[in-house]
Amino acid sequence: MKDIKLLIAVCIVAIVWGTTFLGIRVAVETIPGWFVAGIRQFLAGIIMLIILLSKKELKWIGWKNLSYQLIFASLMLIMANGLTTVAEESLSSSLAALISATSPILVFLGSIFIGLQKFSFRGLIGVLMCFCGVLFIFWDGLQELANPTYRTGIVLLFCAITGWASGTIFTKKMNIQSKNISLNLFYQFMFAGIVQIIFAFIFSENYNFGNWSAKSISAMLYLAVFGSVITFFSFHYALTKISPIQVSILSYFNTIIAIILGWLILDEQISSKFIIAAILIICGVFITNYKPEMFQRKIKKI
Repeated sequence: MKDIKLLIAVCIVAIVWGTTFLGIRVAVETIPGWFVAGIRQFLAGIIMLIILLSKKELKWIGWKNLSYQLIFASLMLIMANGLTTVAEESLSSSLAALISATSPILVFLGSIFIGLQKFSFRGLIGVLMCFCGVLFIFWDGLQELANPTYRTGIVLLFCAITGWASGTIFTKKMNIQSKNISLNLFYQFMFAGIVQIIFAFIFSENYNFGNWSAKSISAMLYLAVFGSVITFFSFHYALTKISPIQVSILSYFNTIIAIILGWLILDEQISSKFIIAAILIICGVFITNYKPEMFQRKIKKI
């Protein structure tokens, strides 16, 4: 029974994470990106609030812990998630998923720069493979960079993965360990949601609520409930059963799922060079982050 629950949790994380880029692309068809990101996080925060109240676990976390949560939320939710959402207004979900897959490489390079990780030739090979993969992405599409909208989307996406990498490095550097993940997540979601909704009213040129389609609204609700809350619980349940390194393997499947779904559902074009780029990037990230314990069962100490 426990193995079945673990399998279900792992499948949920892999599938939902893989569908997140697809959900964002559908949502931003009629809803401005900052509204999608802000409402998604705010609704997730409300759901977490209800859960905490039902368990009588809602409480003040202290200024020091709050500062950590706000920094983390700014980097991971506002910058990474928010800018990715805005970027997908002009980019395909497949392209967004593939470029986002390079974020562990930035974590690797940043960790070396600040002394959290040692340089290795295996890591260098992985970085070079990822770089070659990025070159393949733009091999036939350099002329598209002349389009200001497309170019802005690419820049925002690289800023987003920089935010994700910075948030990951920040957590590693500060050695932040959460005693109540649900409580911390509530503060993160609420802060990110409020800030992003403010951004939406400031930066969105046209936010006529009457133009929001039922399809886009449904996708936004899916992102709030499944992409944020349910995935979070499944992810942390998996972490109690297997190691973080093993869970990180899911990221390789997420990219593949996102690309396939973009092709099947949104009819996004997948060229042979795009497939080569995906193989190079996924293999490069895997080589860079490979550790023998990835495939070893987690043993709990008694």
